[in-house]
Amino acid sequence: MNSRTERILIIDADKRARSDLSRYLEARGFYVSACPDIGAARSLFTENIPDVIFADLPPGVIEDLNRRLDSIGSYTPIVAYTDSTSSIEVVELLRAGAEDIVLKPCHDSKDVLDDVIEKLFDRIRVNRLNKLYREELEEANVDLRSGIAELRADQNAGRKVQLKMLPDHRQEICGLHADYLIKPSLYLSGDFLDYIRLTQDKVLVYIADVSGHGASSAFVTVLLKNLTNRLKRNLRRQSSDDIMHPQRILERINSELMDTGLGKHVTVFVGIITLSERTLSYAVGAHFPMPILSFDDGETRFLEGSGLPVGLFEDPEWELYQVKLDRPFRLLLFSDGILEVIPDKSLDEKERTLLELVSGGSHTIASLSEALGLKNISELPDDIAIVSVTDQLTGSDQTSST
Repeated sequence: MNSRTERILIIDADKRARSDLSRYLEARGFYVSACPDIGAARSLFTENIPDVIFADLPPGVIEDLNRRLDSIGSYTPIVAYTDSTSSIEVVELLRAGAEDIVLKPCHDSKDVLDDVIEKLFDRIRVNRLNKLYREELEEANVDLRSGIAELRADQNAGRKVQLKMLPDHRQEICGLHADYLIKPSLYLSGDFLDYIRLTQDKVLVYIADVSGHGASSAFVTVLLKNLTNRLKRNLRRQSSDDIMHPQRILERINSELMDTGLGKHVTVFVGIITLSERTLSYAVGAHFPMPILSFDDGETRFLEGSGLPVGLFEDPEWELYQVKLDRPFRLLLFSDGILEVIPDKSLDEKERTLLELVSGGSHTIASLSEALGLKNISELPDDIAIVSVTDQLTGSDQTSST
């Protein structure tokens, strides 16, 4: 018989029965230890716990032995090795925790004994595999928790960087009043926005929505901020006036995105307000929904325009649009996340609802946020960004938007 590694302990006061079972099991290739009583067997539990115990012990002792094995975290089945055929005693032994019953003498029940041993070691192998898997899972969970904590710290740090890149709230620029709201669906936002004074009478305002979510999308917002800063420096040094032309800004963003190879694209609306001419010149990089322009006389409408997304094509071209701002106005820019929180079914209905909210008086960030219940939404389906630019400050415009 091939040698096996499983260890079996026999506890039996009957020396002959103990020896017979021991010889049989050793012939089967098991490592066998034998003791006359539970006291003599205790030393075996300190270092070398057996895989199976055959015991001729009273039910109370078997129950106590099972508790002791459980306390040290060992799955060691106990087989009641008895000469009793009383059904009452057999039931008591099973209730005490015996896994099975084998009747003495063993040579009269070899088939039963072989079957019991085979089933027991199948259970033992499954139990040990489960224990191993649990330990590996617990170790993996510890690593995962550590990784999540590190990732959360990184995301929080990235969030702080993103917040520092955003403009100040409630700014006055060249007589215009600008404010914004941004609510990320995750730690980091794929939406970005800015308003920048270019000259004494020109103000740049833009909103961008990077494809996807998370760190890779947030990285593109850093690229956008860095690019606009460089373009502004170039204007100051008079080395380039690209920042004065919305369509050229889209071309520069497109070129830099293509060079990164990130596989990200951006929808962008870029506008330049010229106060001396009372005009808004803008270019559209597939941005949706279009900004809403509202005048004090009650006229409220979406701006018109279209264009290719930024970061997908090698040499795209964008059209320049222009509208007159010949009356006091409010300009509201949105990322498409705003449509996700409007309960209407179709995009047309969502746009119509948004326009009705603005024309009905929700023309500030604070009032629009309240109308849409943004403060009460804990988990957003998408990032939300809103920019407001107006040349007439009213009482409601002074309401804080955070």
